[in-house]
Amino acid sequence: MRIGLISDLHGNLLALEAVLAKLGEEEVDRLVCLGDVAVGPWPSDTVKRVAALDCASIIGNWDAWMLDGISPCGDSDAGRKLLEMGSFWAAQLDEDDLAFMRQAQPELRIEVDGGKHLVFFHGSPRSYNEPILAATPTERLAHMLEGLDTPIVCVGHTHVQMVRRLPLTMIVNPGSVGLPFLEWPFAAARVCPWAEYGILDYEDDGRVNVQLRRTPYDADALIAYTLASGVPHAEWWTDCWEPGTS
Repeated sequence: MRIGLISDLHGNLLALEAVLAKLGEEEVDRLVCLGDVAVGPWPSDTVKRVAALDCASIIGNWDAWMLDGISPCGDSDAGRKLLEMGSFWAAQLDEDDLAFMRQAQPELRIEVDGGKHLVFFHGSPRSYNEPILAATPTERLAHMLEGLDTPIVCVGHTHVQMVRRLPLTMIVNPGSVGLPFLEWPFAAARVCPWAEYGILDYEDDGRVNVQLRRTPYDADALIAYTLASGVPHAEWWTDCWEPGTS
């Protein structure tokens, strides 16, 4: 089974189209979206693009906030700004967008040969707000994954690509399509000139091949559109990256 992994699209339609074009060359058997689809410059268009795909979707922390008002941010100045931006973008979603987002599940299990399952979450098995990191202590990870008998766990949320191997389980994070981070927790919002995604090959004999990829897209156009869109704090959101650089 060959699975395309996308996560944390954050309303970045330009980045999503670039990733889908690359995945279209790969003949994947399935596509899985690990959440946080709408909150970003093209919220409705991005939801509609995902809805048109044959794609399983997991609910992310920002998705839940847009649907149910569960805050994904703390009380910091950055958190306040992000919530105000999110409110601007949420107001652009129509009833069809919200109906599609409500179909997203907290987890997905895909059965593979031998009766095993590949398991997909946004954050961790315990919460879409809980990050799994390269530096997360192994003992804590054991508590997070307790009760899961699976060779592969795929997660998003942190916007940082990662493959981490445990004795019986491999954890894969494809990074972020729409807003990759260089580290978690992030020091500031950042627009990078690439989109991230992953490809997971699971063979009948249990062999696994994971590819974490990046592809360029027109980030200059993203920034220009964001600055002209009227969203609050647009200058702050785009300030950490200069258009035309990498």
